[in-house]
Order: sequence, then C-alpha cells, then structure tokens
Amino acid sequence: MSIEEKLAQMGLTLPEPGPPAGNYVGAVRVGNILFVSGHGPRQQGHYLTGKVGRDLQTAQAYEAAKIVMLNCLASVKRELGSLDRVTRIVKLLGMVNCTEDFTEHPAVINGASDLLVALYGESGRHARSAVGMQQLPMNIPVEIELIVEVQP
Repeated sequence: MSIEEKLAQMGLTLPEPGPPAGNYVGAVRVGNILFVSGHGPRQQGHYLTGKVGRDLQTAQAYEAAKIVMLNCLASVKRELGSLDRVTRIVKLLGMVNCTEDFTEHPAVINGASDLLVALYGESGRHARSAVGMQQLPMNIPVEIELIVEVQP
C-alpha cells in the first residue's frame, strides 16, 4: 500500500504546498538526503496560531504538529514526486511556541512523530529534538524541520 493510500485510510490528505514565507525553498535535495525547511500548521490557506500553555492545550498542539507534518510531507512530495521514494525519516526538529512554564514539548511533537511511524513503520522512527521557543513566526504554535533519506 502506498503512503498516500495509508493517509487516505487515516482520513488525511496532503495540502497544496504553500509558498515560502521568505527567501528560501521548501526543500533541498543533496544526493540521497532531502532537507525540508521549517513548516507551520497551515490549513486551507491559513495558519493556526497561539501559544501552547496559554491559548492551546497539549492535545490541541499535538494535532497542530500533525498538520505541520502533513505540510512537510506535501513539500516532500512536490520535490520527489512520490512519498514512496522516502526510504528513511532521519531527523525531526520540533519547535513549540509555548509559555515559560510549559514542559510537555515531546508530547506535542509526538503528533508529527506518531504520524511518520504510522506511515513508514520502522523506517519512520527518527532522531528528534523537541524544544520550546519564546515565539515563532506569525505566532504559530509549532514549527517542524525534517531530514529524510530518499531513493537515489
């Protein structure tokens, strides 16, 4: 079963990749490694906003991280033509826009990690950092960067 068929079974669809918010591209391939720029929770042309621990609870931010990963995967598909060309999820950097006392960053970023493992199985398990930020662009609650290995 293809990755997109798995997404459909989960009731999820890839969004159209949005334009970069600055002077950069959504993904850059170097050999068999694809570096995916930081993405936010963009849905239907708009970004989810809010600070986790004040405006959003952990469960809501978990769902936002899942939306972010769908946006990352949309950029992967645009670059590679197919999500099935990914052979391994290598590294994920998850940034959480949160209050100073918020400490559940890993639980938030699990929204992205859980989706990757559901789609790619053991090849979806990855190295990861989940960190808190005082602020993120446009007041988005989660931003994620991704590094993936792809078929040569």
